[in-house]
Amino acid sequence: MYYFSNSVKKLVEEFAKLPGVGPRTAERFAFHILNVSKEEAVKLAEAISEVKEKIRNCSVCHNLTDTDPCKICSDPGRDRATVCVVEQPQDVAALEKTRRFRGVYHVLLGALSPLRGIGPDELKMSGLVDRVKKGKITEVVIATDSDAEGETTALYITKLLKPLGIKITRLARGIPVGGTLELAGSETLAKAVEARIEV
Repeated sequence: MYYFSNSVKKLVEEFAKLPGVGPRTAERFAFHILNVSKEEAVKLAEAISEVKEKIRNCSVCHNLTDTDPCKICSDPGRDRATVCVVEQPQDVAALEKTRRFRGVYHVLLGALSPLRGIGPDELKMSGLVDRVKKGKITEVVIATDSDAEGETTALYITKLLKPLGIKITRLARGIPVGGTLELAGSETLAKAVEARIEV
């Protein structure tokens, strides 16, 4: 990259760190920034800075939010008796796009992975158990990914919650094995929510 000035080279390298962005796309992003007005470039930089300063995890569900509790946990129209357990905040966004789930969420912030040293203590498992023990929850929908880590996490959650006597369901198999919620289409996710099964 000797043909770029140091500042352009640095910008390309930073863009190339984004998931799914290769060197050529990183270069296109960098040249796009160079071609827009300074005001547009500053807006992008400010948006990145603002999200890093203001966004945190909701104290109730652990979803990303700039208010605490988050908008979903604060919404009086949500069914608080039904909690959907997901691995990551982007999974909440994927399910919300279906407009079929009206309960609340619990974000684990990961999945069990003994090979990577991620056990129950590294996830928000105890918070889920506390929520179920405290209250009026009648159903927990397990919506972890259908890969090995997601399945292991789902089995662990089932073992934790079964003794508490609540209904435990799993999303139907509309989601391909090995797939992630984030990449599933809205209609596939909608069908999976509607056809969830009791564990």
